[in-house]
Amino acid sequence: MKKMEKIVPIIDIPYNKIAARVIACGDPARAEKISKRLDHVEVVAKSREYWTFNGTYKGVPVTVSSHGVGGNGASVSFEGLILGGAKVIIRVGTCGTLQKDMPQGALIIATAACRDDGITPQFIPISYPAVASMDVVAAMQEAAKEINPDARTGIITTSGLFYTGLMPTNNRLFSEAGVLAMENEASVLFVIASVRGIKAGCIVAADGPCFEFVGSEEFDHYPEKMAKAVEDEIMIALESIIKVEV
Repeated sequence: MKKMEKIVPIIDIPYNKIAARVIACGDPARAEKISKRLDHVEVVAKSREYWTFNGTYKGVPVTVSSHGVGGNGASVSFEGLILGGAKVIIRVGTCGTLQKDMPQGALIIATAACRDDGITPQFIPISYPAVASMDVVAAMQEAAKEINPDARTGIITTSGLFYTGLMPTNNRLFSEAGVLAMENEASVLFVIASVRGIKAGCIVAADGPCFEFVGSEEFDHYPEKMAKAVEDEIMIALESIIKVEV
């Protein structure tokens, strides 16, 4: 009788069946879209918000997997992908800008993330930094020179909130300190990757100003320039991840 494969909880991927190089994103539909850039694509699992695909890009094995919205669910994905065999994870996503000179559709390669995620303080003390792997950052910067030369590099912040609440946040302070944008998962990825001994990076496309600055009713969902920005960041992630040593 054939022995059953051992499955990673929640994300339902087999242990040791994930490529060393993983592109992660929030939206399952975007993960499926990215997978169409691969050759020899195989659906590994579709469980809840976690859709995972294996394939090759320019002959190099690559996995694409979605992690949903927010740090808690994303942490489940990142930990599971590492159990499955991931050695480097690049998150591709969107963000709200904290700088007035940053237009919709701008790309940001994150060097580090402020830990306002609400998750990682339960994982390791807040004094532990959330930083990207420098060789991953360098590979993305190099790829961006050809694909989107205007991509910026710098610090972002990860928030546990999507909509603003009654309590003030740190976003205005971070804006004054030069933090470029806010999103919801990068610091979780960076901390988990550092502690577990793998590499990580993140590139995000700016939807527009952070809701705290303009209000959610001003959100302009995916005009043409956002579609191009998302396509560019996908290609930057794919071109760079195959060059990162694992």
